[in-house]
Amino acid sequence: MANFIDDFMKTYGDEVVTQMAANTGLDQKTVQSLIPKLTPLILGGLKKQKDERGGDARVDHILNKYGDPSVLDNIEDLISSKTHDSTADANLGGLLGDDGGVQAARALGKSLNIDASAIMKMIPSLAPIVLGALSKKKATAPGGIGGIGSLLDANGDGSIIDDVAGYILKGTAGKQTRGKNILGSILGSMLKNK
Repeated sequence: MANFIDDFMKTYGDEVVTQMAANTGLDQKTVQSLIPKLTPLILGGLKKQKDERGGDARVDHILNKYGDPSVLDNIEDLISSKTHDSTADANLGGLLGDDGGVQAARALGKSLNIDASAIMKMIPSLAPIVLGALSKKKATAPGGIGGIGSLLDANGDGSIIDDVAGYILKGTAGKQTRGKNILGSILGSMLKNK
């Protein structure tokens, strides 16, 4: 997961940060810090789908349906469209559970002292870009979809809760104890097996 996020930020980060800041009202530094926290949330939703609803084939289906790599060619229009779409869903149509995206946005907003509604706009804007990048990676990755499936669990222990929590809490020093309890609860309910 770490390598994917690093590669994502190196390849698409500058444009995504610029466009997200322009369309959400957040400053670029804040957006720059949020993207590596929100990306694992999206990957965590995919991991849950993989574990509970059909393995690698389920991830492949989601990427084929929602991960069009062509969005990477026009990030500006995608972000502008998604951030101004009043029907855009921060829970990504259930990928993040019934309200995992909303709860994560509220917890991050509180932890970082920023408007949660701006984060809620970022999630559905960022998701197609992340999924598009994964689809592009799938086409060239050793192991194809199996390689993508293994990258969803950063440390290979089969549990993504600690992986996602680690990324979300990274860089929120001084607020980790309070934030960890809130985010741990959200991630636990969103990603645990029911």
